[in-house]
Amino acid sequence: MGTRERRQREVAEREQLFLDAARSLIREDGLLNLQMSRVAEKCDYAVGTLYQHFVSKEDLLVALASDQAQERVDLFVRVYRAKASTRDRMLGFAVADIVYARRRPEHFRLLQFVFTDVIWGATPPARRQACMEAHAPLRQAALDLIDEAIGAGDLDPRGLTPSEICLAPWAMSTGLHAIVHNEGLVEQHQFAEPYRLMLRYINDLLNGLGWKPWTDSTDAAALDALAERLCKEVLHESYCA
Repeated sequence: MGTRERRQREVAEREQLFLDAARSLIREDGLLNLQMSRVAEKCDYAVGTLYQHFVSKEDLLVALASDQAQERVDLFVRVYRAKASTRDRMLGFAVADIVYARRRPEHFRLLQFVFTDVIWGATPPARRQACMEAHAPLRQAALDLIDEAIGAGDLDPRGLTPSEICLAPWAMSTGLHAIVHNEGLVEQHQFAEPYRLMLRYINDLLNGLGWKPWTDSTDAAALDALAERLCKEVLHESYCA
């Protein structure tokens, strides 16, 4: 290994060290209490060295959002490749996000935080682009599935593009996760089992889009059985809605 390659590896290893330390501090102290000085101290580096890697706390947070994207992508890919109908797999993407939110609650909260204007807008363009690229396979899996459904005759797009169709379940899922992860909001409004409600709403949405086969969203037992099967057979998790 040449000097340049060794230097690049050292930089990458140090950057990962900072990311791991920041993640640990967020877990201990909360997202809003993260301080650059404490990240540097935890790694036994001067804070100036940390700023050579991340120009601001916003930059660091967006880098963190990218760092664990692959685990979420892997869940979506499993769903996309599952032996199930296109409609069941589209619902399966929502189930995959529920699984991921349960596995990595602090990271899921971080994802919601970094895409706000106050963080995203203050982050260097190159870091934003890297984050978008890390998460791009999520959207691509959904778009590919929609194309497959249209080609198979399961879905009539009725003038909508795959991106426009994808927007509806994405917005619904993102919005409900934001409510769930806003401490006290679910309890205040007395939402019972919000993730089960989300799956029902998405099921209703797919019915409204005319995505075949039509299913009865009021049949809670059937919806639970589908989600449980996806969790166990595809995502290798216990049903957690």
